[in-house]
This record gives sequence, C-alpha cells and structure tokens, in this order.
Amino acid sequence: MLRLLIFLFFPISLSAQLKRFQFSENKMGSPFTIILYHSDSLQARQATYECFFLVDSLNNIFSDYSSVSEINKLTAQGLSSYQPVSDELLYIIVQSKDAWQKSSKTFDITIGALTQLWRKARSEKTIPTESEIKKAKLETGFEKLNIKTSSKTVSFNTNGVRLDFGGIVKGYAAQKVIDHLKTKNITSALADAGGDIVMSDPPPGKEGWAIAINLPEQENELWDKKLELKNCSVATSGDVYRYTIYNGKKYSHIIDPRTGYGVTSQRNVTVISKDGTEADWLATACSILPIKKALKLVKKEKAALFIATIEKEKIVIYKSDNFDSYFQKKLP
Repeated sequence: MLRLLIFLFFPISLSAQLKRFQFSENKMGSPFTIILYHSDSLQARQATYECFFLVDSLNNIFSDYSSVSEINKLTAQGLSSYQPVSDELLYIIVQSKDAWQKSSKTFDITIGALTQLWRKARSEKTIPTESEIKKAKLETGFEKLNIKTSSKTVSFNTNGVRLDFGGIVKGYAAQKVIDHLKTKNITSALADAGGDIVMSDPPPGKEGWAIAINLPEQENELWDKKLELKNCSVATSGDVYRYTIYNGKKYSHIIDPRTGYGVTSQRNVTVISKDGTEADWLATACSILPIKKALKLVKKEKAALFIATIEKEKIVIYKSDNFDSYFQKKLP
C-alpha cells in the first residue's frame, strides 16, 4: 500500500559544515522520527529513505493489524507442523522468550488474543467480560509456542494463539535504523519510534541528546530534569494516550498476561539501556511488575529505571541507583 511520506526538513549550519536534518513518517502506528547530522542533504535524504524502507519491511513481518503480515500468516496456520520463519522473526521470538523468562512471565508476545479483546473493548468504551478473558488466557502463554532455531521453524500446540510484538519491535526498529545509519558513516543520529528512542553520538558541540520524561496521567507535564544521553536507548511506557475507563476505573493498554486485564496502576516508566530492543521490553515488564521486582530486574540487566507513580493522589518517584547519572549536569 502506498504511504504518504512527510518530511520535516530543517537544515541548520553547524561546525565542520554539518547540518541537522529531521525526517518524520507515520510507521508502525506511531510517528517515527529520524534526526541526523550530515554535510550533504542528498546523502542524508537517501540514507533516511533506506531507513524508512527498512522499517516498512519490519512492519510487514510484525504488524498484527495486517492480515498479510508474516506473523498473522503464521498464526493462521493454527495447529500445523513446524513452519519456517524469517531470520528477523526468529531473532525477535528468541529475544522475546528470553525476556519472558527474565521478567517472571510479565512480558509475553503470545498475548495477541487478549490484545484483540481489549482493542475491541476500548473502541466500544467497555471492558471484556470475565468469560472472554478466561477464554483468551487459554490461548496465551509462551509455553504454547515451540521454537527450533536449528531449522528456523516454529509451531503452536494450542489453537487460537496470536502474537503481539508491540512491546519490543519499535525499540528493535529504532535500533536497526541507528545501526544502518552507522554503515553510512552517519554517527550522530537519533531514531524515535513513538517514544522508543535510540541514539548514537550526540549533536555537534553537545554532551548528549536532551530527552524529557513525562509524569503519570499528564500528557504535557514533564519532570523538572532532562536526560542527557548518547550511544544508548531510552524507552517509556504509560497510559497517557491509550487506556479504557470503565465504572471509574482506568485500564492501561498494557496487559498483564497473568491476569488478562489492563494494568490499573498509575505509573509512568522510563528505562535506559544499551540496546533499543531491551529497553522496549524492559519498559513493558516494569509497568507490570511490583516496583521492587522491577528495580531488581533492571539492575540485573545493567539498565537504569525511573518510575513516576501516583500514591494517595501524590506523585512518588522510584529510581535505580544509577539513574541520576543520566540527568543533565548543567543547564544548556
């Protein structure tokens, strides 16, 4: 399907004849923005075309909205023999299984049946019934997915299993974009996949990329300090934009696979990691896990965590010991 490509093009003269270029397009259901520094506008534009083409190729694999995506074709096979999968899909399935095990089964790509159920409920401004959730939970669980890495094949041992990579693939896509730009000798760049951000070297003359942190339940209100990051990734997760309110209770779009319900804690999570894929799934898991377990998990993964939550109508902050080191040291 032909997509409308929208470029936001802002050349700014800098030292060493580098210019700042910003390109944006709607990808994977969210704004996908690439900012890079280059001396040649044509080469910058060509590199960005290649990056958006790369993101489209990933969307053709991982989108659960498209009936012709690889994952939907795969799950349509149901209880069949082992089916071959692409290298990209196999890699993310393996990474997802590792994340599932590390996160005490709170991050689970097999929640697709629950995802579809809650999407329908949001559109109807209601919540699923207990019987609907019970049925969808029977079709959820990583143990229902079998993987053979040697033959690059997978199979299901239960009918109705659907896959949802929404908690990992945007970070992966942003990481792939930055990795691709490095092959083009573009080493000062940032890729923002709807809040999952990966960056390489900072802008010329800067110590890092300035990143703001949202507060829970606030679309526009930010934490009073900004992050200053380089050569890493940062992912955020919360319920500011996607949620369901039913009988006065707010259910996040983030589903706890153990209960089948959207998370109800008012929590905004920010994770900093060396890799976009890891930052993405950690942000999802840390939105579900009890705060003490979330802090323990990110410490084990050598990542950093910031949780802003609401307790007794007040914002309360929890941070990993290393998080403060990522804040700006001085005012710009």
